[in-house]
Order: sequence, then C-alpha cells, then structure tokens
Amino acid sequence: MAKTHNLRSGGRILADQLRIHGARFAYGVPGESYLAVLDALNDVPEVKYIICRQEGGAAMMADAYGKLTGEPGICMVTRGPGATNASAGLHIAHQDSTPMILLIGQVGRGMMEREAFQEIDYRRMFGHMAKWVAQIDQAERIPEFMARAFSVATSGRPGPVVLALPEDMLRDRVAAEDAAPYSTALTHPGAADMVRLRGLLEQAKRPFVILGGSGWTAQAVADFADFAGANKLPVGAGFRRQDKIDNTHPSYAGDVGIGINPKLEQRIKDADLLLVVGARLGEMTTGGYSLIDIPRPKQTLVHVHAGAEELGRVYQADLPINASMVPFAAAAKAMAPVDTKRWAAHTEAAHRDYLDNIGPVKIPGDLQMAEVMAYLRETLPADSILTNGAGNFSTWPNRFYQYRRFPGQLGPTSGSMGYGTPAAVAAKLAFPERTVLSFAGDGCFMMNGQELATAVQYGANIVILIVNNGMFGTIRMHQEREYPGRVLGTGLSNPDFAALARAYGAHGETVSETAAFAPAFERALAAGKPALLDLHIDPEAITPRASLSDIRAAALAKKA
Repeated sequence: MAKTHNLRSGGRILADQLRIHGARFAYGVPGESYLAVLDALNDVPEVKYIICRQEGGAAMMADAYGKLTGEPGICMVTRGPGATNASAGLHIAHQDSTPMILLIGQVGRGMMEREAFQEIDYRRMFGHMAKWVAQIDQAERIPEFMARAFSVATSGRPGPVVLALPEDMLRDRVAAEDAAPYSTALTHPGAADMVRLRGLLEQAKRPFVILGGSGWTAQAVADFADFAGANKLPVGAGFRRQDKIDNTHPSYAGDVGIGINPKLEQRIKDADLLLVVGARLGEMTTGGYSLIDIPRPKQTLVHVHAGAEELGRVYQADLPINASMVPFAAAAKAMAPVDTKRWAAHTEAAHRDYLDNIGPVKIPGDLQMAEVMAYLRETLPADSILTNGAGNFSTWPNRFYQYRRFPGQLGPTSGSMGYGTPAAVAAKLAFPERTVLSFAGDGCFMMNGQELATAVQYGANIVILIVNNGMFGTIRMHQEREYPGRVLGTGLSNPDFAALARAYGAHGETVSETAAFAPAFERALAAGKPALLDLHIDPEAITPRASLSDIRAAALAKKA
C-alpha cells in the first residue's frame, strides 16, 4: 500500500531542501511554471525570495552570492523566455567557476515533446554551459537531485547546475525522505607534491606567483599571504581576481590581465618558475595566450587547480597539483620557508612598480578618474566590496583600487556587461554592514540598471558610479584601432541617469568635475537609500594610457 502520511508537494520538498542545504536567498522572477515552489517558500522563512526585474539580473545576483560565499547561489526562473534571459548569468558562472544552481519551471510532463507553450529541452540548451543539467520528473527524487546539485556545484572546479522542474511534478504530493546537508569534496595536495614544490623554489632565481580562480576562503587567502610573505615571493592576481591577496601586501605585484603593467608583463616572461594557484590560465590572464608559451612554457610551471580536467588542458606543467584552494594554502603556509636572498630585491622592486602603476595619470577633461580612485582608496573601509560589469571603465577599479579584504571584488572574468548593479545588490543583501560600490559604464548600466528597483525595494543601500562617456567605449576603441575614423554603432544617447535614479526612489547626482566628486560621494553614502552618481568624463578619455585621438592617429600611421 502506498504511503499516505507526511505527504508534501514537490514544491514544498524543494523548498525544504534549500533550507537543509543552507540557502539564504533565492533570486528570481516569478512564473506560473513554479508557483508551487513560491507557495512553499511562504512556510520556509529561512530562504528569502528576492524579486528581481529581469532573469539575467537574477542569475547575476546568484553568481555574485556564489563568488562571495563559496556556496551555490540560487536562481529561480520560469520556462522559455525566463530561462533564455537567465543564460547570461549562467554563462558568467560557467566561465568564472562559480557555484550556482539554476532552477527552471518546465511545462507539464504530459505536454513534453510537442513544443508546448515556452517548452525548451534544457539538457540540449545548457549542456555546454553547466556542470550538470537534469530534469526532475518524480517528486520523490527531489532530495536526491538537490543534494547532488549542491555537491556538483561546489566540488572540483566549481560551476553552475541546471535543474528543470515540470510544473505538475511540483504539485504532486508524495512522501519523500529529506537529504542531509551537502558536503563539498576537497582535494588535498600530496606530501610529495609539497616536497617537490619546495625543491623547485630552492632552485629558482626569479620565481613568480599568479593567484586566481574560485574556491578561496578568507582563511585560505590569509594562509597563502603568510606563505608568500615568509618566502618573499612576488604575487600577481589573475584577471578580476585581485582580492585573493591584500593589495597592500609587500609581495603584491599587480593584476595580470587586460592592460597589464608592461613591467609586470616582462617580469612574468623573465621568471624561471611560475607558481599558478587556482587560475585556469585563460585568455584574459595570459594576454591572449601570449604571456606563456603553449604547450610547454619556458618557465618551470607549477599549476595548482581543484579541477583535474584543467591541468594540462592548455599548458603542460612540470608539476601539476590537483588540490582545492583551502587545503593547498594551508599546506603552503606549513611548508618551511626557503632562502629568499636570490629574489627578495626582485620582489621589492615588483611591489614598487605596482605602486607606481596606480599613481596619478591625467586624462582629457575636467573629471580626473585617477584622483577619484585615489580618494576611494584612502576613504573606503578595508572590507568594502566593489563590483563592475565590462567595459573600458572597469580599468579604473581593476587597476587603481587596492583590494584589502576577501571577498572584496565582484567582476565577471567572462567579460559580461550589465553585471555590476545586480552583483552589488546581492553583495549588500548578503553583507548589509559592508560598503558596496558598483562601477558601470553608461552602456553597461543600461543592460541591468533596472535592478536598482530591486535595491530600493529591499533597502540594499549600494552606491553606483556610472562612468559616462556617451558610447560603447571598448568597442569604439577597437573600432578606431582597426577601422580608424569609420565610426558606426557605438554612439549612445543616454537618459539623465541622476533623474532616473531619483525616479526609482534612489539618491541621484551628476558629477562633471573632480572637485565635486568627494562631497557628492559623501552625500551618496549618507543618503540612507541606494544612490547613483553619474560621472561625466570626456569621450577622449578612453584609457588611462591613450586618448581616442591617440589611438586613431596611431592606426592611421600604421596603415599609411
């Protein structure tokens, strides 16, 4: 006889699994395909449903939460258009190695394979963008699938999981045994690996370290900093991974990514030992795969990564170590220091070069962004969180800010626009006591700026800085380099962003000169609500190193 006691709907079983596995937030846009889950969340107050304004923003919030906590960010969307909108955030989580679970309402089981209203086969759609894609057809199996989803998302190389939820399955009432809270499987470096690493360090004359990837904790960051300090190793941070070491640490040599300091680039090329911890060594960190030779680097390469499939994928390491960040950092800290006389001065010089690289630079126009960044470096609390999307504007927080506390940086290594605002909302909801500052270009902001309404609704008092030059600046820069003077498709006609912010119920101001920034920023922090400052910069100020006219002239000269 079938069990009739302790019956729960599939939606309630799902909500209970989220609670059991420690989910604090579910970011989503409601849809009729998963009403049973929304109903169940009324009775599971431990999981707060955050109403977003577009599924792309919801998925980016889930990614940001995963980056900040190391726990899977939960995103809930409806079928069809909801899922396709969410794909932007899913792609970020995939390329950025972020733990995330995307839950998609699906058509009823009896309607499948008919191209029913908004029907999509998510296994085919997301198969290349997630670690695991599945559909739960039996409510009794929800605990099994959810436990596996949390485990897969966080183990090895972290990443997103997608589960489709047929709406009639979510209404089924069944008896199901709950899962236990998930555990993350960590890989530990072998004792022989650490002995060999120490031996390679003892033989090196010009070692260099690159940190990156995901799976870090505050303790792991502190442990590795102790290891680097004890061995006086120069340390660079991979693209948009600068919070993996305190940027004021005497070992810090700068960010290894787009617009790399030429002196830092040369140091990496001249190194005889590269210790790469966590980074995949993707296109952005390696300067289009030009910084390190493929497949055999000329430097002795020690590559540490939690995903075994990443070791040897592009670069053949002399010592590949399959290890998660937490146990590797602990093992590195415990290792006896080596003699650092051969490179101590080299490390000190690398840090001086880094400090020189964040010094004052002058750009065209009345608003000097280097001075803005200097003010922020000096005044923001050490535990502040900075977010950004993609565009030339991100050079300012990526190059000129000093990240001092982990987690402190949220930026998509996948180069996705529209990320900064939703990421800031998620950060402020997760850490309400911390200052959260979002950078956006005028084009970037318009892609998910509607999530400012979410910030107002939930009292997430973020500050948004729009670096406004009236164009898709990165594309215009490339346009001038490749097709100088032939401009098409990059100019923007923008709204009054300060007035738009006020219409949302936020504080809004326009800033057009350097002296006006500090008092405007202080008013924004003191506003008691989300705030936006529209920073008008000269369109010529396309990068800290060159103006648009400089780039165009160089391109024309090259073609002549």
